Amino acid sequence: MKKRNSSLSTLGMLITLGIVYGDIGTSPLYVMNSIINSAGTMADAKPEYIIGSVSLIFWTLMLITTIKYVLIAMKADNNKEGGIFALYALVRSKGKWLIIPALIGGSALLADGTLTPAVTVTSAIEGIKGQKFGNFVFSNSQTTVLIIVTTILLTIFIIQKFGTDRIGRSFGPIMLIWFSFIGIAGLLNLTNDLSVLKALSPIYAIKVLFSPVNKAGIFILGSVFLATTGAEALYADMGQVGKHNIYATWPFVYLMLMLNYFGQAAWVISNYQNNHYNQINGINPFYQMLPEEFKIFAIVIATMAAIIASQALITGSFTLVQEAIGLKILPRLKVKFPGQVQSQLYIGTVNWILCAITVSIVWGFGSSDHMEAAYGLAITLTMLMTTILLHQFLIMKNHHILANIFLVAFFTLESLFLLSSLIKFVHGGYVTVIITLAILTIMIIWFYGNKRRDAYMAESENVSLLDFIPQLEKLSTDEGIPTYATNLVYMLKMGPDYSIKRSIIYSILDQDPKRAKVYWFITVNQTNAPYECYYSVDMMHTRNVVNVTLNLGFKKSQHVNIYIREIINSLLDQNIIDDQTPTYSMVPKRRVGSFKFVIQNQQFQDLGAQEYMRGWDRFLIGGRLLLQNITIPPTLWYGLEFSDVVEEKVPLFLGSHYDQYLTEKKVSNSVKPSKPRAH
Repeated sequence: MKKRNSSLSTLGMLITLGIVYGDIGTSPLYVMNSIINSAGTMADAKPEYIIGSVSLIFWTLMLITTIKYVLIAMKADNNKEGGIFALYALVRSKGKWLIIPALIGGSALLADGTLTPAVTVTSAIEGIKGQKFGNFVFSNSQTTVLIIVTTILLTIFIIQKFGTDRIGRSFGPIMLIWFSFIGIAGLLNLTNDLSVLKALSPIYAIKVLFSPVNKAGIFILGSVFLATTGAEALYADMGQVGKHNIYATWPFVYLMLMLNYFGQAAWVISNYQNNHYNQINGINPFYQMLPEEFKIFAIVIATMAAIIASQALITGSFTLVQEAIGLKILPRLKVKFPGQVQSQLYIGTVNWILCAITVSIVWGFGSSDHMEAAYGLAITLTMLMTTILLHQFLIMKNHHILANIFLVAFFTLESLFLLSSLIKFVHGGYVTVIITLAILTIMIIWFYGNKRRDAYMAESENVSLLDFIPQLEKLSTDEGIPTYATNLVYMLKMGPDYSIKRSIIYSILDQDPKRAKVYWFITVNQTNAPYECYYSVDMMHTRNVVNVTLNLGFKKSQHVNIYIREIINSLLDQNIIDDQTPTYSMVPKRRVGSFKFVIQNQQFQDLGAQEYMRGWDRFLIGGRLLLQNITIPPTLWYGLEFSDVVEEKVPLFLGSHYDQYLTEKKVSNSVKPSKPRAH
C-alpha cells in the first residue's frame, strides 16, 4: 500500500487543508456563540467583553496552536509521525512512568472526540432553521434538526468501511472554499467596526478576565478553549501530510479564522443593543452576520466542512487506536485497509462504538448550545499530558533550560484552561469524563495486565529452548511417528537465553508428539518507527529449528503468513533449510510444504494459584484475559483465518503453590496384613 505524498507542494498543501484542519477550522460555528452564552444574553455582550474575548482567542491560537504544536511539537516527530502515542514511543526510554501521561492523554483524546462530530454537524444544520428556500420556509423545530443531523452522522459512519479515498480528494478544495468564505465574510463585517482590531493586544485579553462585564470570570476560558481543540489533531495528522505542508498552510488558516472571529465580534458590537436579538434564544453570530442571499450557501458549505471535520475525527480515532494496539496499550482489534493508501484504515469496533456514543450525545444534549457546554473538558487533559511528554523530548534533545521554561509556561496555561473547564462537568462534561475513565480503565488493565502476567510467568514457567533442541531434531526424523505438518509454527515471545513458555514444549513433546520437518518459533516485536519492517533468523545450529524475530512498526500489519512465506523462500534460496517440494501439487515448481500454526489461548483456571496472588495482580491479569477473550482472536490478528490453525487452551501457569495447612495423617487400618504362607 502506498502512503500519501507528504512533500511540500501545491497539491500537498491542498490535501493538508482537507485532512488536518477540519476540527479547528469549524470552530467559528460555535465558539462566539458559546462566549455570548457565557455572558448571558446579547445585551450582556458589551464591546469590552467581546474585544477581550476575541483577544483571548487570538492569543490562545498563537500560544497553544502556533507555538506549542506547530513550532515545537512538530519537531518531535517519530519517523515523521505525530500524536501523543507516537510521542510516547519516542521518549518512553526516558522513564517507565511516562506511560501514565500517555494513557491519560490518549484516553481523553478518544473520549472528547465523540463530541466533535455531534457539535460541528449540529451547529451547521441549526443554521437552517427558519430559512427560506423559494416559497418554502424551513421549520424552527429542533427535532427536525436532530433527525437531519442523525441521518448525516449515520451516513458518515456507514461509508467508513468502503474507504473514503475518492471522497477525500475533494476535501481539500472544499476546505479551501470554506476558509476563503469565512475569511471574506469576516473581513466584510470587520470593516464596519475596526475597533475590534484592538484585540491584537494581549492587554485586552488579560483585562477581560478581571473585568466586571465578564460575569463568567476565569471560566470564560472554557469557551475560548473551544477555538483550539483541533490543535492535538493537527499534530497527530502530521504523518499523513508532512510537517512542511502544515508549516505552509497554517498561516493562511490562522488568518482566515481570525478574520472571521473579528467579523463576528464586529457584528456583535454593532447589534448587542438591538432588542430584536435579545428576544431570540441561541443567537449564532456566524450566520447572523451574513447577508440573507449568502446564508443558504453558508449552511451548505458549513455542513460540508462539518462532515469533513467529523470524517477526520473518525479516521484519526482509527489511527490512534491502531497505534495504541501496536504499543500494547489496547487489546487487539480487527484492522482493515479499504483504500489504497497506507494511512487509511478501518476498525469496525471503534467505528460503531463512536457512532453509538455520538448519536446518543446528539439526542441526549438536544442542541449545540448544550453540547458546547460539555465540549473541550477532556481535551485539556490531553494537552497537559502532551506538555509533559514534550518536556521529556526537549530534555532528550539536551535543551534543558528550554524544556523547563516550556513546562512551566504551558503547564500553567493549560492548567488554567482545565480549571476553567471544570464548570462544564455539571453541564454535561461528566459524559466525556465517564468515557475517558472507561477507556483509561481498559488501557490500564491491558497494559499492566500484560506486565504482571509476564512477571509471574517469568518466575518459574519459562524454559530454555536450547535444552530441547536434541529432542526436536530427533522427533523431526522419527519415521515411526506420523508427520503432523511440514512446517509447524508457534507464535510466542522469545525471552533472554531462548526462554519460552513451558506449555509450548509440552504441546510439541508430550501431547501426542508433533512431528514436523521444520519447527518455527516466531516472535513479533513492535518498534518505535511507525512503518519499520525487518526480521532476523537464528537457526540455532540446526537445519530444522528456526527462531525468527519479526520487527514491525506500530502502524504495520501483523499478518505473519505473508512475512513467513517470504522468509522461508529466502532460506531455501540460501540452502539453509532442506527442500520441501511436495510430491503432489497443482502449483508448478512449488517448493514450500504445508504450514500449520499453533496458537495457545491462555485461560485463568488455576483458582488455587489465584489465592496466592495479590488482589491488584489478580484483577489486572484476570481483566486482561477477559479482554483477550472478548476481542479479536489471535487467528484473525495474525491474518491466519485461511490458514491451517490449531488453537490450544492452556492454563496460565503461575508457579508452584502449596497449602501450608495440608498435613499428612497416618492411615488407620483395622485389618492386619496376612502372613505369607510357608512352602
